[in-house]
Amino acid sequence: MAESKDADLVDLAAEAYIYGYPLVYDLSMVGTSLRDGFGALAAAPFNRFAHSEHLADHRTEFVSVNNDTVYSIAQLDLSGGPLRLHVPDTGGAYYVLQFVDAWTNNFAYVGRRATGTGEGDWLIVPPGWSGSVPDGVRGVIDAPTAVVTVAGRNACDGPGDLPRVRALQEQLTLTPLDGRPHRTGLPTPEPGVPEELRFFEELRVWMADFPPSPADQAYQDRFQPLGLLEEGPSPYAAADPALVGALTQGLERGRARVEGVSRAGTGGGARPGSWNTNPHLFDYNLDHFGVGTIDSPEWRIADREASYLARAVAARIGLWGNHGYEAVYAQTFQDSEGRQLNGAHSYVLRFPEPPPVESFWSVTMYDTPDYYLVDNPAGRYSIGDRTPGLVHADDGSLTLYLSRERPADPARAANWLPAPAGDFRPMLRLYTPGAAVLDGSYEIPAVERVGD
Repeated sequence: MAESKDADLVDLAAEAYIYGYPLVYDLSMVGTSLRDGFGALAAAPFNRFAHSEHLADHRTEFVSVNNDTVYSIAQLDLSGGPLRLHVPDTGGAYYVLQFVDAWTNNFAYVGRRATGTGEGDWLIVPPGWSGSVPDGVRGVIDAPTAVVTVAGRNACDGPGDLPRVRALQEQLTLTPLDGRPHRTGLPTPEPGVPEELRFFEELRVWMADFPPSPADQAYQDRFQPLGLLEEGPSPYAAADPALVGALTQGLERGRARVEGVSRAGTGGGARPGSWNTNPHLFDYNLDHFGVGTIDSPEWRIADREASYLARAVAARIGLWGNHGYEAVYAQTFQDSEGRQLNGAHSYVLRFPEPPPVESFWSVTMYDTPDYYLVDNPAGRYSIGDRTPGLVHADDGSLTLYLSRERPADPARAANWLPAPAGDFRPMLRLYTPGAAVLDGSYEIPAVERVGD
């Protein structure tokens, strides 16, 4: 009986890891943003934007960061009250401000697709707020949690376009509604908890301070035997050895499950080398549909429990990624013969026709297992329809060359995407994707190994 009980606790701990990983990872990255910044983004306090001054590169240690847009990131703490957001007129140029709660739910969008590119003000309010909306505000953005990430992306066509983007960034502002700065801060987990239990301590504290929707709260009540619902002093500071064993084993089992699904794919085809693409990867938000979101059944995962694993996988491979109707991401680890992509070989990716998009597309190179941009002497991290000097064939097709070494032929070098020495994973991004992408009828060409 004791062995059965221990096994049940391990299973429960694995479920808790999958359920809670997005919250813990998200708030860990929020803390990193406040304390250290990341990549080209300097540290910034709550309720203030940090702006990249250039496109992301290999120094930007953030999972699957894009190299198409210039980031503006703000971490919001709404516990002191609403914030007024001002956005500038981008003159028709693509941009998006994506609003992400502490559980990684995308609950609102402001930008070209969602609200247009004109100048305006928006009021961002905390859970349960019931005040007066001031004049001149286009709309209210209701936040599900008191801490929110605003991930802003301005399309940038290279270094020469940076002055335009920087001017727009400077006009992006956040102001407390009452005009006074508010006290802010993330709840602090108990410091005396052993490192191997730190994940569960952070989950315990942050679940209490950032409660999810009522339906999710009902699900997380099952974690009471793990100590995750305990208030006050941490139950993990001097936990029973049996509980410690169950938690550590469950964490490893849950992590392996998330990693396995992340690598196995998120909706790709069955043929070798097919790209794993899922316009519905970020459909785990089932409860919060604000400005710019699409509240319809095709953009919601039907099974709530299945949504927890989908949410964990999305956080692992693309934290703060957009819904498919804003942008679609496709990844592959294999060539057309099903072999792992590796910098010891050379590859081609041939597009007979341009991918169907309303905005633009790109292919970005990432290493594995970190999914960081790849350092290279050319300083090229992505390639796409806005890359200057691309060489098309007479029939209009476009062939990209993925390899560690620069191709000797100048035409091929113009279409070169540098790869690392080891394993790698390219990602295709489709901004404002066309109907063929969303309905699954568009098939991305496989990467082919050449020169062996």
